Amino acid sequence: MTRNLTPSELRNLIGSVFQPGPLDRDLTILVDLPDSRVPDTAAWLDRRVIATEWHRMLTAEPLLPAFRRVNLCVFQNVGSNNNDLPAAVTLADRYDPRTGALSGSTHPLQEMLERSTVVLAMTEFSATAPLKILARTLRFRGATLPGFSRPMIPALYLDYEKVNARVMEFKARLDEAEGLDVLLSVKGVNYSSHYDLRHRTAHASGGLMREPGTVGNLPSGEAYIVPYEGEKEGDPSRTAGTLPVQFGEEIVLYRIEGNKAVEVLSMGPESDREAADLAAEPAYGNIAEVGIGVLGEWGVQAVGSILLDEKLGLHIAFGRSDHFGGMVAPTAWKDRSKVIHIDRVYVPSCQPAISVTSVAFVYPGGRREVILESGKYQV
Repeated sequence: MTRNLTPSELRNLIGSVFQPGPLDRDLTILVDLPDSRVPDTAAWLDRRVIATEWHRMLTAEPLLPAFRRVNLCVFQNVGSNNNDLPAAVTLADRYDPRTGALSGSTHPLQEMLERSTVVLAMTEFSATAPLKILARTLRFRGATLPGFSRPMIPALYLDYEKVNARVMEFKARLDEAEGLDVLLSVKGVNYSSHYDLRHRTAHASGGLMREPGTVGNLPSGEAYIVPYEGEKEGDPSRTAGTLPVQFGEEIVLYRIEGNKAVEVLSMGPESDREAADLAAEPAYGNIAEVGIGVLGEWGVQAVGSILLDEKLGLHIAFGRSDHFGGMVAPTAWKDRSKVIHIDRVYVPSCQPAISVTSVAFVYPGGRREVILESGKYQV
């Protein structure tokens, strides 16, 4: 089993990512809990163990003298990725994840976040979307680690100054481009799709969360953007094409039109399930993100968790987009428990039956730049 960070390694990570200083107040660690609806798993339990070990290390003086207090706050899980967080959390005096023993006091989540200038969310279900939105007004800096596991710990040793520099190269291209052309291959059959990048600004998740109001993943290493969703009157989104996604042995083919998956073209059990999900909750079909991950260039390998795997290469997300500056929020769902933002990652270890033939930026005036060909970056 991969060991946890040492106290000095954890101190260096917090210092590098957040650059704590005299204006900092509390550091808060958020942990979600299993329940009868979502039972515990070994990976989830171990993540809570890691979180409690980090809390114990971070409370040791003079490890992080910039912070007044390090809080551990727990709450019942919200059931799906990027769903709204609960109104209240338990500030733990004592929490043993192995036995479930918990004592502490209940506080409004907003109160705890207002007290905090740095937040670490080590949760089963991603809290990135709601924390990004809350950080806009409460001005904390945050790192979200949904699905974090010990095999990801080596990715926390990277030089995030260098990772951030590489991410910024792709952010600049996403900002300049009007579109992105993607060509994917399944058993020799090519499927093309175009993503409308007009009217949008890209985001950089390079591992440096130093400005108030900034929230990103750890491990980090991607530039990403919400494709234009067609909200301007008389200017429909140009995002369109056919997108394959591998579910187990089955390839589901989505027909994309107007930045939405509007139809499933394939046949099979997974295709039927996806078609039913799109019919029940059309907001699920929103193309919420196109991302370019860079950690594969550092030799980082997939571990079976979106948190890390999406940072390795091309990924395309469905669902909620408001936390990235898009228009699709939880109110677009008929059933709030179904709110989701889910990435589909196009690297061989994640979708082995699908290969990336090419990815090209389309700039104003029609100039094209191929950035990814046969699975390798060309820039």
